[in-house]
Amino acid sequence: MDKKYEPLFTPWKIGDVEIKNRIVQPSMGGTSLFGWLEPCHFDKEAAYHILNRAQNNVGLVLPGMQCVRDTMGRRWLYKNDKMFKDFAEWMPEFKKTGSKLFIQLAGGFGRSMAINQMMVDLLENPTLGKIAKPFLDVEYCCASASETPNRWYPSLNSRPLTVEEIQEMVYAFGQTARKLREAGADGVEIHAVHEGYLLDQFTIANWNYRTDQYGGSFENRFRFPVEIVQEIKKEAGADFPVSLRYSVVSKCKGWLQGAVPGEEFEEFGRDMAESEKAVKYLEEAGYDMFNCDNGTYDSWYWAHPPVYMPHNCNLPEVEHIKNFTNAPVVCAGKMTFDVAAEEIAAGKIDGAGFARQNLVDPEWINKILDGREDEIKPCINCHNACFSFAKSKSTANTQSMDDSLHLARCALTPPTMQHNKYKIIPAKTPKKVAIVGGGIGGMECALVLAKRGHTPVIFEKSDKLGGMYLYASAMSFKEADKKLLNWYENELKKYNVEVRFGMEIASAQSLRRQFDEVIVATGARPKTMPMKNFNKTIGFKELLLEDKGGDKIVFFGGGQSSCEAAYEMVLQGKHPVIVEYADDLINTPGTCLANSSFLREMLVFKKVPIYLEHTITEIGDGYVMVAAKGGGEPFKIECDSVVNGLGFVPDPISAFEKGVKYVGTAAKWGNLRDVIWGAWDVCMKI
Repeated sequence: MDKKYEPLFTPWKIGDVEIKNRIVQPSMGGTSLFGWLEPCHFDKEAAYHILNRAQNNVGLVLPGMQCVRDTMGRRWLYKNDKMFKDFAEWMPEFKKTGSKLFIQLAGGFGRSMAINQMMVDLLENPTLGKIAKPFLDVEYCCASASETPNRWYPSLNSRPLTVEEIQEMVYAFGQTARKLREAGADGVEIHAVHEGYLLDQFTIANWNYRTDQYGGSFENRFRFPVEIVQEIKKEAGADFPVSLRYSVVSKCKGWLQGAVPGEEFEEFGRDMAESEKAVKYLEEAGYDMFNCDNGTYDSWYWAHPPVYMPHNCNLPEVEHIKNFTNAPVVCAGKMTFDVAAEEIAAGKIDGAGFARQNLVDPEWINKILDGREDEIKPCINCHNACFSFAKSKSTANTQSMDDSLHLARCALTPPTMQHNKYKIIPAKTPKKVAIVGGGIGGMECALVLAKRGHTPVIFEKSDKLGGMYLYASAMSFKEADKKLLNWYENELKKYNVEVRFGMEIASAQSLRRQFDEVIVATGARPKTMPMKNFNKTIGFKELLLEDKGGDKIVFFGGGQSSCEAAYEMVLQGKHPVIVEYADDLINTPGTCLANSSFLREMLVFKKVPIYLEHTITEIGDGYVMVAAKGGGEPFKIECDSVVNGLGFVPDPISAFEKGVKYVGTAAKWGNLRDVIWGAWDVCMKI
């Protein structure tokens, strides 16, 4: 092991509980041992995941958030005796790992409940809502400190929780913690005065308008989390550790308005002055650790930092707040291994949270210990599978219900949280398989096939592997994506996969005599329009790899690819303009709100001209004509180039051929998750 990482592997204590190293797996939605949104039960898939990460040397493991009352079904967690019995029977196996387990308990979501259109319908139709109430009481799930706008559907306001409802919840925290201790848990974490969830909604003055004992003064606003820890200590024991998931500051300008890095703003949520006071107050109340980051759902890119956010983005505030508490402090948020080690060695933090890295590569800690850091598969912070709640201006959460019920999967590593569905099973009859295309889809196919015992051969028409991902990863903020390409190349060498460069295959059938199977993974090509001079547009490849854009660049389309590239142009000092036909940027479902809201808000902060509900009507030499969707006089925008940001369509090498397997965007346009999971779907069956 490189000496610089040694501080990560020193022991520390939370109360009387010793943790073997400083590596913490923070809670992620979907990894709850007792179910996620569905009725509570001992969840075997989550248990497999949690145990596996402990076996791979995570020091402190925090399963996903568990509401003390079922989101669906409305049963109190502490009343489910069978679930605690199953948990107790599993715990001895976990104890063998030497890791520690804190169960994260939550009051609920409040206005942060990611309601979808079905839930909106239940709220807006009293008859439907009444019928569904015994199974899914959306009004209760969205209840908050006060009547405040839902983050996902602002026209709907949360109703205030009653004092009786608050107090029965406090009681439930105590009973649940007691039963968890009896079943073998090492501690609990309370979720949360953090991220704008229910308890945070009580503590923040601009979100809490109550006039009873749970509103008004500082002490009243913090009464709910204080009563929770006091009840837990009373029921589970004063020596039972209780951590608090804590957002140091909210990074919020107002309802539905985050503050992007570098922006000067007046804090609408919790500011640092109140945070300094709060962390002392909460420690005195009984909290034994603070598991920290920043942000709320209104500024979600701080709590769930996408690829565009800086590494270690929450560290300055977390470092600062440690000066105001004697309890150990953990920092999470795109933490890098080397900076985490430096901070721990300097005593500036006590532990480092690595959440998504534990989804993409279960063995990353062992690779550091063994000096194999170059073999670590990097998290690219895409949110395509782990947390793909998505919305645009006029929608509620557009994520499918199946996805909502199965979070914490990984776009890059399909077996994560679905190990029975995606697994490497040795082939009974090894085959020679031709793969046409050396992009991500083709490389993933080759690795799955090689691990199963087949002999894959990649045919790539260029002189490089990577395909479309070469320019998708070219932007300055996509260091991890570049590392992913290096990881693929190293893995292909490790498994002795043959790659034939400069091989443009016209027809898959030409390979059938030499190979048992043929897979086409040739990717996609840009959409076109029957518009005069459309051929004057350039693609993302020319813009990002060949620097053909010039200074003033008009993006024809405001999807994620255009917004990412426009942001990169801003960082290069250039002057992008976006023209989008829809009423919002990144309007297509599937992009996590943390990603899309960052891009929307950062582009506004950087004063990028954005024309929503507009289209380009003419492309000329050095200009475009733009018209509003609803009519009106077209106007001219002078520019050096026009980027085709209309999207992509599949680009198989020829018409679909019988007996040939098609993978990734050669078959259907989708994101990276679709490409990689699709590769496994095909290659597991060969």
